[in-house]
Amino acid sequence: MNHPAAPLQSLTDKLIATKDGAIGWITFNNPERHNATSYEMWLALPVVLDAYVNDPDVRVIVLKGAGEKAFSAGADISQFKEKRTGPEAVKEYNAAADRAGRALRECAKPTLAMIRGYCIGGGTAIAVGCDLRIAADDARFGVPAAKLGLGYRFEGINRLATLVGPSFAAEIFFTARQFSAQEALQMGLVNRLVPAPELEGQTRNLADTISANAPLTVAAVKRSLLEVMKNPAERDLALCQRMVDACFASEDYKEGQAAFMEKRKPQFKGR
Repeated sequence: MNHPAAPLQSLTDKLIATKDGAIGWITFNNPERHNATSYEMWLALPVVLDAYVNDPDVRVIVLKGAGEKAFSAGADISQFKEKRTGPEAVKEYNAAADRAGRALRECAKPTLAMIRGYCIGGGTAIAVGCDLRIAADDARFGVPAAKLGLGYRFEGINRLATLVGPSFAAEIFFTARQFSAQEALQMGLVNRLVPAPELEGQTRNLADTISANAPLTVAAVKRSLLEVMKNPAERDLALCQRMVDACFASEDYKEGQAAFMEKRKPQFKGR
């Protein structure tokens, strides 16, 4: 049974944070512009993520778009003249987007993108920044930078290329065209493809499956995956090992063993 959803404080009404049981929902709420991301939304995202990371009740964070037409259609082009014209304005906008992207990628808890409709440009970048991506069969993906004359920086290209491989990344960037949900699945851009009417239900099932597992184990695995993405010389393997050791020293480890022997579902507490 789902518990009543509880809203959290956000810096803008264009980004809605709602806690529902063990799931922390983040909704891009700009449906009249296909949930295009604004400067204010970039500022709010790290704040909401930090609140969820520090909430022991939240074990999984799910990002979605308001309505049924879009996850996010990228940056809000109506702000380009004000926020992305001139070196200082571009620098300020990029800094906010970078902070948001970094907060998402380095989030200590599992993140899941629930994608329906358009997932374009910055929307694709947000989805790629999540740990997992589940998409409806009506989803559309693309990075139209080459059609807008935008420069796409190394970090964003590297993340996409790491996920789908250099050849598919080249096709996505060079053509700047939209790709179907089935094409995205074939490229490895999404983990799972489901019929649109089943998207939220299957997303909840996946989030519930993750949240029922030992939080310390999940966190340790995520930390190691983050370190894998770094250059070998920059990896903090000692931190990874400390987190593994913490799993074996935890109450949850004892609970997992006891539940296995007693043939019951474990009740993990994250300690």
